[in-house]
Amino acid sequence: MRTLLAFFLIFSFAACADSDVQTNGGIQTKEIDYSSGGTTLKGYLAWDDAVKGKRPGVLVVHEWWGHNEHARERARMLAELGYTALAVDMYGDGQTADHPKKAGELMNAAMKDWEGSKARFNAAKNLLQSHATVDPERIASIGFCFGGTVSLRMAIAGSDLDAVVAFHAGLPTDTVVPGTVKAAVLVINGSNDAWLDPKAVAAFKQEMAAAVKDFKYITLEGARHAFTNKQAGEFSKKFNLPNLEYSKEADEQSWAALKDFFQRVFSKKDA
Repeated sequence: MRTLLAFFLIFSFAACADSDVQTNGGIQTKEIDYSSGGTTLKGYLAWDDAVKGKRPGVLVVHEWWGHNEHARERARMLAELGYTALAVDMYGDGQTADHPKKAGELMNAAMKDWEGSKARFNAAKNLLQSHATVDPERIASIGFCFGGTVSLRMAIAGSDLDAVVAFHAGLPTDTVVPGTVKAAVLVINGSNDAWLDPKAVAAFKQEMAAAVKDFKYITLEGARHAFTNKQAGEFSKKFNLPNLEYSKEADEQSWAALKDFFQRVFSKKDA
């Protein structure tokens, strides 16, 4: 059965690509179709051919807007750090939203059908693990907003991940069972994110710290929601959402934290 699964993954990877490899500033990128539950999903791979040997793979889970340029940019940034990254599609058919109402509908539907969303996440994970540059035993997931929540929920459910990083994420209320979380977990949120209830934050931190061996929560002073998204200010004005605000300082601080976190986690596993 494992042999058949491996063959299927390799065949799907080769057969489902919908464009050739592109070179983007020295980074190789490729759009690729995969599927889950009969739904076509649109992925975007990024890696650096100059890096020798297999390296960790990182899933990039998009904001509530869907698989857009923000997620793809982060995949390329991870490739520049020496990882192979896959920007995933949690909504199916590459759907994106251009209005908060539509984004909310897509996000809520994905959360309501959590079993289907888990299957889509795992389909992306299997695809990433099958890539020729990836060490299938070293996999991480990062996510932004909705994507951060998805990544956290997968970790809490015991997904076989080494590391999870959640940026300006909603905090799941799933019960955290001690010993279940395999991943090291880093959450980075803004102190001025009006969509985060301080009591809920405190409860989440307490529960995670008690149940997860490697957990850290970073609060960036003054940062609002979507501090990594350079379009946040545009969205804020267009849709009257004052809680959305890009912060160059918070963006750079959080990315530096990710780099240090990944280096520590994957170096420990190599040792």
